[in-house]
Amino acid sequence: MLTEKTVFKASIILTFVLATWRAMPAQTTESPVASTAKPVAISYLPPDKASYLKLAGETETRLRQDVLDVWFPRTVDNQNGGFYSGFNREWQATPSQGKFSVFQARMTWISSQVAIRRPELKDKFLPIAEHGLEYLSDVLWDKKYGGFFWGLDDKGEVSTFYTDGKELYGESFAIYGAAAAYQATHNPRALALAENAFRWIDEHAHDSKNGGYFEFLTREGKPVEADPKSVKMQSAPVGGFLVGYKSMNTHIHLLEAISQLYEVWKDDTVRQRLEELLSIIRDKVCVQPGVMNLFFTNDWRPIPDHDSYGHDIETAYLMLEAEDTLGKPHDPRTERMARMLVDHALAYGWDENLGGFYREGTTFGKAEDLQKEWWVEMEGLNVLLLMHEKYGKETDVYFKDYQKQWQFIKDYQADSQFHGFYELVGSDGTAAVPIKGVIWKAAYHDGRALLNVSDRLNRLAAAAK
Repeated sequence: MLTEKTVFKASIILTFVLATWRAMPAQTTESPVASTAKPVAISYLPPDKASYLKLAGETETRLRQDVLDVWFPRTVDNQNGGFYSGFNREWQATPSQGKFSVFQARMTWISSQVAIRRPELKDKFLPIAEHGLEYLSDVLWDKKYGGFFWGLDDKGEVSTFYTDGKELYGESFAIYGAAAAYQATHNPRALALAENAFRWIDEHAHDSKNGGYFEFLTREGKPVEADPKSVKMQSAPVGGFLVGYKSMNTHIHLLEAISQLYEVWKDDTVRQRLEELLSIIRDKVCVQPGVMNLFFTNDWRPIPDHDSYGHDIETAYLMLEAEDTLGKPHDPRTERMARMLVDHALAYGWDENLGGFYREGTTFGKAEDLQKEWWVEMEGLNVLLLMHEKYGKETDVYFKDYQKQWQFIKDYQADSQFHGFYELVGSDGTAAVPIKGVIWKAAYHDGRALLNVSDRLNRLAAAAK
């Protein structure tokens, strides 16, 4: 049995290893970007009812086999509450990194969504959603000052690893999880938690002058400002967000969270913030020719950085989803930017050889980081089918690329032996980081994508002649 000292030491080692591979220099090439693995020939299916139903069946099988059956109930922590996050390739537990707000909220969200969208699984997943809600409400919520802790140790105490600060990225996902839990359980406690969390971030972090939200706060809820005399930016713990600046990443997930909240709470202020966030992301964060700036000053002046293909394609989906939640037709400006984000990622960040999206590059240059991260591939799958649904009558590009993306995931990102999806795959198609669970890798991206894709394929089949 591992001692507390041994677990803590191993946790530090694991954190260092993960930080090291994330910080490795990007892979570059002087020749046209291409994978080193031999491509697999694809017999493309036509966009008809039979094809949609075939792909829907495959997707549903993968959802059960590679997401639901491996994560649940394995991750349910009946000793310390919430969910356990660390698993190796064989799904054996690795040293704990405590209870990260993002992971806890994401697992609450996906279990709630399964209970809602797969009635035959409701009896299994509703108690899991309630379990996640209990941890968000009873442990992660700061009863003294309000707001959710960024993270806690396994005993529910403030730790040096996470500090006692509050980050809007974590606050957003906690709202997301609580609102979804209310949809699934109809427990008024869940709605009250989501409402109180929204009021807390709006009171303490909303930027009434420039729009959007301040991102890093003290435990008491005071925004932490950047040091104007320092050239070197201070990074927040664990997430690496820049203290005193606004980020694309936090704001797209605030959009996502407040969309979820507005589904269950038609509050005027919630609607105003949702519309504000949509406008900021579409008109300030996203720019032609279909890329996003990653960081900003508080008055929304962009700070130059690389382009993240995965966030681009995810944001295309989230903007359109937000408008659906608002209950109005898609704004042509939103549709135009969403499509530009996807088209740019396909033009510069797409692997024509194997399929799959690379991690990042520059606006007009070749992809620089040729690794493929599980969440990017899943968001790509989701948005390519969405683009086909919207524009399939004018082009077959999105449906063909969707099929190639699906083939890549099945052949390379999925673990055929132990199931689940590898965290990171190299340009040769081999698993560079084969672990299945860490605090940043939950069942959320892959679970949501496969739920959405399966449902969308069935809708397309129903509408097909």
